[in-house]
Amino acid sequence: MAYNLAMTEISLVLPFALPPPELANDLIRALQTPALAALLTRHSHFQHSIYDNESRVLPHEAWLAHALGLASAPSQPDTGAPLATSVMRGCGLAAEAAEGYWFMLQPAHVQISRTHMLLSDLRGLQLSEAESRGLYEIARPFCEEIGKPLLHGAPGLWFLRADDWSGLRTASPDATSTQSMSDWLPEGDRARDFRKLQNEIQMLWHEHPINEARQARGLQAINSCWLWGGSGPATPAGRVAIAGGTQWMDALAAGVQPNVEQLIAQPGAVMLADLIAPAQVGDWADWLARMQRIEQEWFAPLLAALKGGRIARVQLILSHRNGWTTVASTGGAQRKFWRKPTLNSLLKQS
Repeated sequence: MAYNLAMTEISLVLPFALPPPELANDLIRALQTPALAALLTRHSHFQHSIYDNESRVLPHEAWLAHALGLASAPSQPDTGAPLATSVMRGCGLAAEAAEGYWFMLQPAHVQISRTHMLLSDLRGLQLSEAESRGLYEIARPFCEEIGKPLLHGAPGLWFLRADDWSGLRTASPDATSTQSMSDWLPEGDRARDFRKLQNEIQMLWHEHPINEARQARGLQAINSCWLWGGSGPATPAGRVAIAGGTQWMDALAAGVQPNVEQLIAQPGAVMLADLIAPAQVGDWADWLARMQRIEQEWFAPLLAALKGGRIARVQLILSHRNGWTTVASTGGAQRKFWRKPTLNSLLKQS
C-alpha cells in the first residue's frame, strides 16, 4: 500500500471496488470495463492483503491516515485513523486543532430493535446547515459544562475536545454502520464517560422540533452521535486528492476535486470514494453504474496515458472491508499482448 510516488507515477485508491466474494462472479460478468481489465491483467505487481478488522476502521481509511503520515501502514499493528485535527484544518479550525486532543463527533440516527442497535449510514441523513447548527447549539452548552468544548465544522461534522479521552479506541461510522453497533462502541478507560455524554445528548434531542420536522418530511430523526478519529495536533506530511467523499473527506482534500487530466499532468495520489455508498447499502446496480463511469472517466484515460508514455506507472488500490488488492502496471507491462485482459483478478481475495 505504498503512497510515495515518483514524478510520473499515479496511485488510484478505490474503496469497495473489490466486490464481495459471494457476489463477485455475477458482478464481474455484468461489468464492461476493458481498460480496468487491461490494468489488472497486464501488471508488473499484484498482491492481495487480508485486513485486520480489529482496527475498527476500514482499509481505505487506514490507508488514508498512513498516506497523510498520521499512522503506520494498514498492514502494521492497529493505529486506527487519527484524522480529527487534520479534518479540522480543512474546516478552517487550524488554530483550535493546534491545541489539545480532538475527536470528530457526528450527529447520527440509530435504529433500535429487540436484538441489536444499528448505526445508519450517515450519508443518508440529508442534514442541512440549519438543522446541524440547531442541534449543535443544543448540545454545545452541555459539552462545555463538562469541560469538553464542541466546535461546528460543517453540516453533520463537529469536533469535541477531550484531552483526557486520548486513550479511547473508536470506530469509524463506515466501519460500524453495517454491523451490530454494540460491538463498535468506544473502548477504554473513559468509554463510560462518553456513553454518559452520548445519552445526555440523546435526551436533549428527543422529540425536539428539529427532529419532528425531519420526520414529517420522511427523514430519519437525529437521535444519537458518533465519536471517532481522535488525534492530537499532528500536521499531515502527505497529500491525497479525494472525489466523491463525505464531509470529512472533503475537508481533508480542502475542497479540491481531482481531475484525470490534471492527475496525468501532475501525478500523485487520488482516492475515488464514489463506490462506498452503494456498497454499504448493497445497491449493486448503482455500484455497477458507478464502476462504468469510473471506467470512462479514469481507467480509460489512465491506460491511454500509460501506453502513450505520458506516465510511467499506475497503481490501483482496490478494497472492501476485509482486505485490499494492490496492482501496478507500466508501459512495458501493457505490451504483454499475450495476457488476455480479464477481470478475474478481482476474484483473487486470498
